[in-house]
Amino acid sequence: MLYAALGSFCLSCHAIIIIMNAEDTRFLLRDRWKAVHEIERQELRALSLDQHWQKLNAIVRFAIETGMKQDDDDNEMEVFMRWAKLKGAA
Repeated sequence: MLYAALGSFCLSCHAIIIIMNAEDTRFLLRDRWKAVHEIERQELRALSLDQHWQKLNAIVRFAIETGMKQDDDDNEMEVFMRWAKLKGAA
């Protein structure tokens, strides 16, 4: 009896199954991630200055609590100087 009731219930349901290839899946997922990125960007722009500072302070606190250190890297400054030189030449 239960099987018959479920059988008639399932007959009234219609399922659409779309088989997608890998390229279609990548395209749709890429679009979804772009949409998520745009929403996150809008949310960040809507934050107040105080909220931005709270986020920044949380990151700094995390770095301090986990023992991360900022090492002075001369190569990094060299890259900045090259970019400044290239920017000035343009």
